[in-house]
Amino acid sequence: MKLPLFRLPASQRLKKDWWIKIQTEAPICTYYFGPFEKKKEAKTLQIGYVDDLVQEGAKNIAVEIEKTHPQHLTVCEY
Repeated sequence: MKLPLFRLPASQRLKKDWWIKIQTEAPICTYYFGPFEKKKEAKTLQIGYVDDLVQEGAKNIAVEIEKTHPQHLTVCEY
């Protein structure tokens, strides 16, 4: 089963802000949360997103804060 891809509006994809990138191994997913103007803000808020994923049963979670412009907010493989 594939989850739908969530796309950002074109205006958001063109600029680079700080984003929280969270990858999980179970399920195999990459999530982007943001945008944030400051890296410190993203670092402060990342724990809430990780906690939500843990409560949903996600395993082997890796977090990165990066300046990017993701094409999709959620990408999962099943």
